Amino acid sequence: MYDYVIVGGGSAGCVLAARLSEDPEVSVCLVEAGPRDDHADIHVPIRFPEFFQTQYDWAYRSEQEKFCEGRQIALPRGRVLGGSSSINAMIYSRGHRSHYDQWGNLNWSFDTLLPYFKRAENNERGASYYHGNDGPLPVCESRSKNLISAAFIEAAIEAGHPANDDFNGAIQDGFGFYQLTQRDGRRCSAATAYLQPALKRKNLTVKTDFMVHRVSLEGSTATGVTGVGRDGAVTIQAAREVIICAGAYNSPQLLMLSGIGAAEHLKDQGIPVLVDNPEVGQNLSDHPHALLVFTHPEKVSLLIAAEPRYGKQFTEEHNGPLTSNISEAGGFIRSHPNLPAPDLQFHVAPTMFADGGLTTKHHAISFGADILEVKSRGEVTLTSHDPTANPRIQHNYFSEPEDMELAVASLRMSLHFSEQKALSKYVKTPVEVPASDSDKDLRAYIRSYSSTAFHPAGTCSIGTVVDDELRVLGTERLRVVDASVMPTIFCNPNAPTIAIAERAADLIRGIVPLEVI
Repeated sequence: MYDYVIVGGGSAGCVLAARLSEDPEVSVCLVEAGPRDDHADIHVPIRFPEFFQTQYDWAYRSEQEKFCEGRQIALPRGRVLGGSSSINAMIYSRGHRSHYDQWGNLNWSFDTLLPYFKRAENNERGASYYHGNDGPLPVCESRSKNLISAAFIEAAIEAGHPANDDFNGAIQDGFGFYQLTQRDGRRCSAATAYLQPALKRKNLTVKTDFMVHRVSLEGSTATGVTGVGRDGAVTIQAAREVIICAGAYNSPQLLMLSGIGAAEHLKDQGIPVLVDNPEVGQNLSDHPHALLVFTHPEKVSLLIAAEPRYGKQFTEEHNGPLTSNISEAGGFIRSHPNLPAPDLQFHVAPTMFADGGLTTKHHAISFGADILEVKSRGEVTLTSHDPTANPRIQHNYFSEPEDMELAVASLRMSLHFSEQKALSKYVKTPVEVPASDSDKDLRAYIRSYSSTAFHPAGTCSIGTVVDDELRVLGTERLRVVDASVMPTIFCNPNAPTIAIAERAADLIRGIVPLEVI
């Protein structure tokens, strides 16, 4: 028996475990399906793609995507302490204030969340109106700053866009290097930043390799969780609350397995219906992108990271190519000048992303844009009442024509960047590029080459699945806290997920919300 049982040791779960266990009078149990984050290479930034399709990844794939030539798209998600913050690109990006405000909920507006962004943040640039410098999460400059990434920024400026050295300040528009969640050149996941310092507390228990099968409910009241760990089947009781932090794919899956979801769908799976809510698992959104890939003869790409001297540089000096987050630089653009915020986010990688994944065949550059204000919506549903079966994930990328038109516009911008002088020596040989710049060829390229930017959200949305305090509608003592509660996704989700969890910790503890200082 614990006061709080937290399901999922990802970004939100680590924050909540650390914050709730600050009170020595309460007991907290954090359960994570995957292993501990003690593999040495998890903390070497450039290594993160090596963990895809391993025991540290849920290794999901979408259903056949109708508007992407029927392809099944790989959907990596962290299955390890730290969750996806242990295998992501470490970009610290909050998103534009107008996107939060478009949720139409003052409890989750940008001004409401800004104090929590600041409370979480330890920005090496120091404190300001927009930034904190005494929080647990380090936010740092890139220690790689590859020449190719710098050339991409210069090309964007040559193409008429402004420079920007702080995408999380007063102005988001422009191009520059991303700030990263690293400390001394090493990855700093939510597990490293929040959970590790809290592990010495006697009132915090962490169970890894524990797969939760369902939430235990008496009527509509959550009383704990049941699952399987190293010692077999176990029920863990919660005296105060069960808090699901399993992510945009697994949180709705767990609710449905527990009898909370669309009644007809649950009945089809042989699951007793406790709460009929057809919105559970709906509203799935993500950022698709189609990258351009060129090879070149310049021996400055991230391929050089394999040279022994750079391993020594990483160990002794805490910088160099092994500190690269791969997607080192980029920027934000408005496709139309009258938009209230940027709707495209560019990324550049000084390496080869081909065939939907990272390869190490040639010196290369890859770049393109995410569609931020994506209109298309998908869903997460069950394939079985068996809790070990993967959920059915259908993103419906480009099902809305507006998304395809914006993708076409972004691809034209990428092609324009490739024509700038600053990139001339890095775009020698096209590897993955459209056949031409006609609308027909651009659309065909997008359908054939688009992949995920790893930003799923929305499946347990505020207002439809959870209330303003993230309590699951129709239940008691049950909340969801993770990216699934965001009604829309418009940025790299790690930073807002951490801020949402920071505020959720105060809501759970009954602490008066922070105000902007």
